[in-house]
Amino acid sequence: MKRSLKDYIIISLKGIAMGAADVVPGVSGGTIAFISGIYEELLASINAVNLEAIKTLKKEGFKAMWMSVNGSFLLALLMGIGVSVLTLAKLIKWLLENEPILLWSFFFGLVVASVFYVGKQIKNWTIIKIIMLIVGVALAFYITILPPIANQITSSWFFFFAGALAICAMILPGISGSFILLLLGAYRPVIDALDQRNIKIILLVGSGAIVGLLTFSRVLKWLFDNYKEMTLAVLTGFIAGSLNKIWPWKETLSWRKNSHGKEVPFIQESILPFNYEGNSELLWAIILSIIGVGVILLLEKFSKENSV
Repeated sequence: MKRSLKDYIIISLKGIAMGAADVVPGVSGGTIAFISGIYEELLASINAVNLEAIKTLKKEGFKAMWMSVNGSFLLALLMGIGVSVLTLAKLIKWLLENEPILLWSFFFGLVVASVFYVGKQIKNWTIIKIIMLIVGVALAFYITILPPIANQITSSWFFFFAGALAICAMILPGISGSFILLLLGAYRPVIDALDQRNIKIILLVGSGAIVGLLTFSRVLKWLFDNYKEMTLAVLTGFIAGSLNKIWPWKETLSWRKNSHGKEVPFIQESILPFNYEGNSELLWAIILSIIGVGVILLLEKFSKENSV
């Protein structure tokens, strides 16, 4: 597929949106990839990075190998994701600590719209697809109520494993890789590593992510190739079930001390805004939720008009 510089800039912008979503524990970059119309191409391109690509490199040279793995697409997307993660980590960290209700409200609206967007891709709903939808909802909801690991583990293997597991979640629409890191007790160390440019931890997590990505993407591609609508039903459920995690109003049931000795929420549960202690910021929360829905609608329209 021949693409112009403008096409690759658009792909990088989609990568920036994916990276921004992946930084937040509760929102999946895979959801953004799906809505922006690049999800299946992303899976196919990742799957093309295999032994055959190495053979092509040896026999036909770098250019042929680069084309076989859709290298320009992957590079443009990864550049966008990388720029987004490295530049937005500090901002997202600040918002999570100082304006959590407003941040979660925006992403709640975004994810609600995503549920309907992914669900409408299924043209023929059947009983089995509805059952798979319910299974997806139940599984994602269960993941959101799991208590995080209390003590942070800092071994090299732990960060490698965390990266591999998180990337599997990141490419699944609805399942947040950042939230998996949160469950493992690795979210704060990884965010701090990005903020402080800790190369060792970044490389360990990145290496694990590459291994996980190359492995899990093959499973997803096979599912899309053979059971596309069934897979979409489960993914729609995943996205819907994840809404509990990003509900803006939470009651903190227990606290823990972070690496700086500061008390931070450990276990929380969703409550109604009217039961929230303190300023619920309900009006602004509703406005930002509507903006979140609008972003998805605009992204969908933009993707149709600029199919690359």
